[in-house]
Amino acid sequence: MNTQQRLLSTVAFTATLLWSAAPAEAQIDRVYTFESSSASAGKVIAVNKNGVTIKAGSNDKNFLENQIRKVLFQGDPPELTRGRELAIDGQYEQAIEELKTINADQLSRDVIKADVAYYRLLSRAKMALAGQYDRNAAKAEATAFGKNHGNSYHFFSVVKLLGDLELASKNYDGAVRMYGYLAKAPSPETQILSRYLTGMAMLQKDDIEGAQKVFSEVVAVDVNTSDALRLKILSKAGQAITLCKAGKVDEGVKQVEQLITELNPTDIEMSAKIYNAQGQCYEAGGDLEGAILAYLHTHLMFSGAGDAHAEALTRLVQLWPKVGRTERAAAARQELQQRYPGYAN
Repeated sequence: MNTQQRLLSTVAFTATLLWSAAPAEAQIDRVYTFESSSASAGKVIAVNKNGVTIKAGSNDKNFLENQIRKVLFQGDPPELTRGRELAIDGQYEQAIEELKTINADQLSRDVIKADVAYYRLLSRAKMALAGQYDRNAAKAEATAFGKNHGNSYHFFSVVKLLGDLELASKNYDGAVRMYGYLAKAPSPETQILSRYLTGMAMLQKDDIEGAQKVFSEVVAVDVNTSDALRLKILSKAGQAITLCKAGKVDEGVKQVEQLITELNPTDIEMSAKIYNAQGQCYEAGGDLEGAILAYLHTHLMFSGAGDAHAEALTRLVQLWPKVGRTERAAAARQELQQRYPGYAN
């Protein structure tokens, strides 16, 4: 063995010794937030329904549940790493294929077990909302998650999923109950989200007075984050619908039209929901052609906003025949059935 070979062998042997002697404190977990593409690295030392705490050196750093985009835990199996990314990207069928191969009994950390359960649930619940998986099965899985992983930072996200599933099943009281529970979250944004979603569930229940009260409460709140401002704007759209349904059509239409002039068209979801609000206002006032144009705007311009697009197609299926365009209704129904079978039932 020549001198260079001896040197390389010594370096490799030393590196192996150092790696095997690394203390447990060298564990590295990574927390990614919605505000940054880079991670905060350290050791997760606390997890509960309110968020996550990591230790980086001598410092502890806390992250509230609504700030966290994802956490990569040391010891994650590769199937979880891939499945997590697929679920976050909305590729739910592929996510389930990755995650179904994981044996939870072989996982070393409870937080990893909770992540596997959450991303399986998220994927199935989203598919159930689109009519591609059984909603009752998804609700049962969400309930089981709450019992088995009640201290997960995903807890409030699961509560919202349960509310969404109840709303899709037309169990409006159940949806109001689940959305109301979100008010127990520590972040002001999740608390505002609780009120907004409660108002939307009341609106679908046709509790116009209750929805108007809730939306007015959100509109009156002083906000200082972009997420909270967004919810405030959406609540103004909800408030406009309640005004129209309460007989104040001119006032409601004026309010929603003002929101349209202020829209950022790159915010597809916001734009779609506000044009749908305009459609509901016109419907309430008996202007069926105006309503059709509003829903067509969502259909043609903002079809990437799944829930709002499905809602627009559903309304077009109902409205086209009323203006003598049954062939357009048939085309809208066909697209609704193909893209959103859950809404076509």
